[in-house]
Amino acid sequence: MWEREWVSEKNVESLQYRFDGPEDAPVLVMGTSLGATWHMWDRQIPELTQHWRVFRYDLPGHGGAPAHPATAVGELGDRLVATLDGLGVKRFGYAGCSIGGAIGADLALRHPQRVASLALVASSARFGSADEFRQRGVIVRTNGLEPMARTAPERWFTPGFAAAQPAIVEWAVQMVRTTDPGCYIAACEALAAFDIRGELGRIGAPTLVLVGAEDQVTGPGDARTLVAGIPDARLALVPGASHLAPVEQPGAVTDLLLTHFSTAWQDTLAAIPVPSFVPRLSAPVLPVAELTAAPAQPEAESGGRADPYGPGMKIRREVLGDAHVDGVMAAADDFTGDFQEFVTRYAWGEVWGREGLDRRTRSSVTLTALVASGHLEGLAAHVSAALRNGLTPAEIREVLLQTAVYCGIPAASAAFRIAQSVIQAETTPPA
Repeated sequence: MWEREWVSEKNVESLQYRFDGPEDAPVLVMGTSLGATWHMWDRQIPELTQHWRVFRYDLPGHGGAPAHPATAVGELGDRLVATLDGLGVKRFGYAGCSIGGAIGADLALRHPQRVASLALVASSARFGSADEFRQRGVIVRTNGLEPMARTAPERWFTPGFAAAQPAIVEWAVQMVRTTDPGCYIAACEALAAFDIRGELGRIGAPTLVLVGAEDQVTGPGDARTLVAGIPDARLALVPGASHLAPVEQPGAVTDLLLTHFSTAWQDTLAAIPVPSFVPRLSAPVLPVAELTAAPAQPEAESGGRADPYGPGMKIRREVLGDAHVDGVMAAADDFTGDFQEFVTRYAWGEVWGREGLDRRTRSSVTLTALVASGHLEGLAAHVSAALRNGLTPAEIREVLLQTAVYCGIPAASAAFRIAQSVIQAETTPPA
């Protein structure tokens, strides 16, 4: 069969997918950007299916796919592998855009025997900052997907293309608007936690790193970091394209993918003819900057018990945000440094790290305790944390109303003023 598509409502471990192309051809898997569906690759399909059996999949909650959120790139990769296993697909080429590229890089690291060749399109080893994506999750949780849908064109396309192609712009807006909000928020969490800068050297598949020259989301700097770190990687810069280069410059992207997968497929399959027009790829580039080594972790405590400092710092950053924690740690000196280490190790590693309560509940308890004790200097940071941990503004309001009854009107009144200011700043969509 030339074209087939499936979706399973019952199996959380599988993904919505479709096949295009001859069944006896080698499989090329294609992953999408956050907020997009497999239709972002439509204009590549006619030429790619002359050589490959193209497998496209949707992220959870995208394009009508079942809304089973996944909060880690590795979890999305596991679902993809499970889907491919069920179809008997063991070895494949992989091309992915943005978070779809992150999934491909994750597969190349964890399942190197399965990825024959790799193309990372508008992708990165580290997507912006964790704070940025958790903030995006807060905005979606509070306002729905309309703010993300409204601003998608400026993130995805160059201004000239957006002005000249209003139908494509509206298509992009509708893709985002119809995405499941919970799955979008979960994907933001996945991108917030994704960081493979220290692992790029272990990617063994021949890799094309393709980026739009005007991409403001994961631009040429991110692409050069990938190329500098991956041993067998080449860079392709597409003029006149932003983040969704396959849509904005479909011909150039198609030619680059044809060239890469025709010449760099690590397999014993018969050679596939190279297209008559061969786009020029750069030679592997030298690093443009020294990659930062992973920070040393404190040694384990005596007695074989794991030191909670490392996990505590991770939780502290996830809850309070990198910017807040970086500021606190930068301000620490010989006098206060031991106290900050104590807080990280015991408050965050020992208590916040316990499994007895989820983070939403811990945030509710923390807000109440700060109001009850009158320690309002820490309230703003923990209102932000509560939003990041999944509490809505309405739920924070209910917590503060409860404190008004049991902790007093004056304390609650001050808390409401602080919380209102933070919530307005954190949940107001970008202009």
